[in-house]
Amino acid sequence: MKKIISILCLLCISAVMAQEDLEVSVINFSTGLPVNNVEITLVNQNISYKNIKTTNNSGKVLFNSIPVINNYQIVFEGNNMYAAQVSERIDVRSNQELTAQLWLLPVEQQTEDLQEIIINSNTGAKINRTSAEVAFELKKAELEALPVEGRDITRALFRLPNVAQATGFFSEAPNVSINGGNGLFTSYLIDGLDNNERFLGGQKFAIPVGFTKDITVLTNNYSAEFGLSNNGVINVTTKSGSNNFTGEVFFVTRPGSIIDASSPFAQQDLSGNQVQDGFMRFQQGFSLGGPIVKNKTFFFVNAEYTRDTKDNLLNSEALNVNETVTGHNNFSYFSGKIDHNWSQNFRSSLRANVGLVAIERQGGGLEGGVTFPSAGNFQDRKSFNLAFKNDIIGNKFSFQSNIQYARFRWNYARSETNNSPQVTVLDPNETTIAVLGNPGFVFDELEKTLQIQQKLKYYFKNHTLKAGAGFISSNHSLFGGGNPNGNYTVRLNANELANIQNANLGANLSINDIPSDVAVTAYAVELSPQSFGKTQNIYSMYFEDEWALNDKWNLTFGLRYDYDNLSVGGGTKGDTDNVAPRFNFNYALSDNESIRGGYGIFYDKINYAIYSDALQSNTTGNDYKLQIEEFVNLGILPESTNVDKVVFNGNLSAAFVEADNITYLNGPTSASLQNNRAGVFSNERRILNPNGYQNPYTHQLTLGYQWQINNNSLFYVDVVHNWSRDLFRLRNLNAAAPFTVGANFTQTDVRTPQEADLSRPIPIENSSATINGERITGVSRNVVVTESGGRSRYTALSLNYQKDRGDGILGYRLNYTLSSSKNNTEDINFRAMDSNNFDAEYAHAINDRTHLINGIASVYPIENLSFTMAALVQSGQPINRIPNTSIDSANFERFTTRDLNGDGASFGDAYVGNSDRSPGEGRNSDRLPWSYTLDFSAQYRFKLSEKTKLELRADVFNALNTVNLSGYSNNATQSNQIQEGPSGSGFVSRNAAPPRQFQFSARYLF
Repeated sequence: MKKIISILCLLCISAVMAQEDLEVSVINFSTGLPVNNVEITLVNQNISYKNIKTTNNSGKVLFNSIPVINNYQIVFEGNNMYAAQVSERIDVRSNQELTAQLWLLPVEQQTEDLQEIIINSNTGAKINRTSAEVAFELKKAELEALPVEGRDITRALFRLPNVAQATGFFSEAPNVSINGGNGLFTSYLIDGLDNNERFLGGQKFAIPVGFTKDITVLTNNYSAEFGLSNNGVINVTTKSGSNNFTGEVFFVTRPGSIIDASSPFAQQDLSGNQVQDGFMRFQQGFSLGGPIVKNKTFFFVNAEYTRDTKDNLLNSEALNVNETVTGHNNFSYFSGKIDHNWSQNFRSSLRANVGLVAIERQGGGLEGGVTFPSAGNFQDRKSFNLAFKNDIIGNKFSFQSNIQYARFRWNYARSETNNSPQVTVLDPNETTIAVLGNPGFVFDELEKTLQIQQKLKYYFKNHTLKAGAGFISSNHSLFGGGNPNGNYTVRLNANELANIQNANLGANLSINDIPSDVAVTAYAVELSPQSFGKTQNIYSMYFEDEWALNDKWNLTFGLRYDYDNLSVGGGTKGDTDNVAPRFNFNYALSDNESIRGGYGIFYDKINYAIYSDALQSNTTGNDYKLQIEEFVNLGILPESTNVDKVVFNGNLSAAFVEADNITYLNGPTSASLQNNRAGVFSNERRILNPNGYQNPYTHQLTLGYQWQINNNSLFYVDVVHNWSRDLFRLRNLNAAAPFTVGANFTQTDVRTPQEADLSRPIPIENSSATINGERITGVSRNVVVTESGGRSRYTALSLNYQKDRGDGILGYRLNYTLSSSKNNTEDINFRAMDSNNFDAEYAHAINDRTHLINGIASVYPIENLSFTMAALVQSGQPINRIPNTSIDSANFERFTTRDLNGDGASFGDAYVGNSDRSPGEGRNSDRLPWSYTLDFSAQYRFKLSEKTKLELRADVFNALNTVNLSGYSNNATQSNQIQEGPSGSGFVSRNAAPPRQFQFSARYLF
């Protein structure tokens, strides 16, 4: 009774995960009619699995909730009517519902030439006969054949339809864009369990190739089981052990510039950060799997370590310093998994993942810089997942119960001099000649997540009924803001500079080598050095009916509901109406053709950063509260606004100038300045939205056609149309009045910042405002709130042809996607260029591609030798044209500022609206050139014994050494997608995709 009560309780609190079913249709080869009342056996010798079932009146048998492992076979032992039959081997991935056909030959028709009929094995090129899910898969063998840099599986996903390399908004942003969307909103799963870094987005634990069995990308019209993403799902199925001991030991190297083609442009490491001279990569690791108890308990472990070596140039001419500074990146990934069969109908799985990543910023710069090693720092990304999965299988039902604990710490700037101030050193002419002591800011985020998920599946006649519920609770805390030890800017006089030069300290220069009586020109200190956060709780449930109406029609009706407590924001009520109906159909035109289609609503997650930013850039000072109340009086905020709910005692820095006579390393402390906090003026602050936040959602329509040309070849075409609403963006409550920048705009038309400040709803003058007749300073020029008001549209036609190798020597994939992606917000930090006019922002998205052509071909000329070629052709990405401040031309106006409307927002990333656009140009009004990349790999396996092999491999990326200025994953601030001046005024190449590069590897397989 206690066990029953426990199961019922768990059902009330969790999940979102599929169970793996295999439906076999048994057919008479002569008549094409179903064969009923015959025994069919599903076997897997790797784990001694055996299950016998009898076909129903429709000739079908369902093997429900089978273990996720490769090499299943369907067996018919034969009887007096039909000859014995065995299928080809079938592979299973997590979250999959397989269909297969077994054709039986009547005994009287047996001949020597027709003794064995095997149809519809589980190769990749197989028609989907069940649902309208638009999904794509890369199996272990395909992953191993593809040229993949650094064993990073995300770099293989670019080969799939509707998937492209992403332009993000920070270096470490996810490098995958699905359906032209922002990669931060893609959902990452491991064996169906959450693997999302929930602060911004992307993977917590970056699974390497060695622990990956296969990858599935769900792009459209997927099951109601999956939620919290309207931008696609990437699910990695991990490897498991079997009755046989198997494994590998590997070594991979990127020798770097000694063999790579040269390029004047910086490249990127695996984390997305730029590197250049002296870059080399070394990787090593191993995998091992096998039985703990034969037929019952199995294990699989994987460990991989990557070390990058990179050089920066530290050059400060004024200090006679010109040195190479070497740094290292370290990526360590450890994974383990134990599978245990308690019985044929009850099994459990325990999985652990540990990721330790340290990216060094050693000082200097790619082309030279004045940041000395003492101000260098590390970016740490530490992840931990511990998942426990259980399956209970009955004759007409299956139940799955899962729980996972995860921890992710992102310390963006770990300093080796934790208690040090930062010192920016100026020469007598006030040119920066050194940065010493500390990164100058703090960002240390910790996320602890508990996930519980349950799922029940019941099989009733020709219906498969699914129900589930889920709970994800993430406790977030952030220690962030300015430097609590203070940031100094100092100016050396001629004698002080000469003394430091004569000391000849080189890269070892530190803050203690600066004279104590040096002139301090500026000082800033964090007033609120504290950790703060909130627990984010997400509740989910769904119901779905898969109805096999007849031999031709399969219908799916689903309903899903999600609730996120962060949606309350600064209000009193959350977003409680996230009801998502889904419907799809699959109609068999014949045994080899089908039409599929469907419609669904897909709700997205709320990034915790939206909430965290509103806490961090906030204050509870009386002046600021008075400013918020004035927005209510002006009708800018609703009358129901509770000021105390929208403000928070966040980070705030106190700033001093030279006239304040701060002495070096003796600036006032945070504690001594707390009484001044309320009166500090800010350029920008935020509040929590008093209306709360709506979960973004997408309407998705799909229609497709599939044609199984033969057993190894598949052609399919899909048309998808997504239109999204309630996307996140920033609204400025105190925006300057609208200001038109037309095509004939000139330098004399520029609005000054002072004029813009006076046009605001609450005018700003001399770093203060007048409210109710009182002059107050503790206000902000810009008061920003995240709102759910953005929209986007994505339409695509995808043509795909896939031929598996089979028994031949050639296998290949070809796909072409024609698409259009438009929006009026790109990111959670997107703001309108001019006074919240988002209608004027609707344009092609930053990740819009129009044309994308992918081709992969693998040739196996002789046993153990293979060659793979992967071609990627993309039309150019959009260019955002900003005001020209550097290009001299008689034909185009040159401006002295990019802030043409004077609103003070010409800072930071021009792609999220922080810069005015070139007069006469709309957002993303120009295009980069096309991109052409050809990668190549050659691999040979030496057979050392019956069970051991040695594999040698060479990969060549961009084999033709094409200079590509578009198409590759990049950070928008560093890319060519931001250009000065109007279209036709010139093009500055700031970056390019990697030139020809080489990677070599050796693997010992046993």
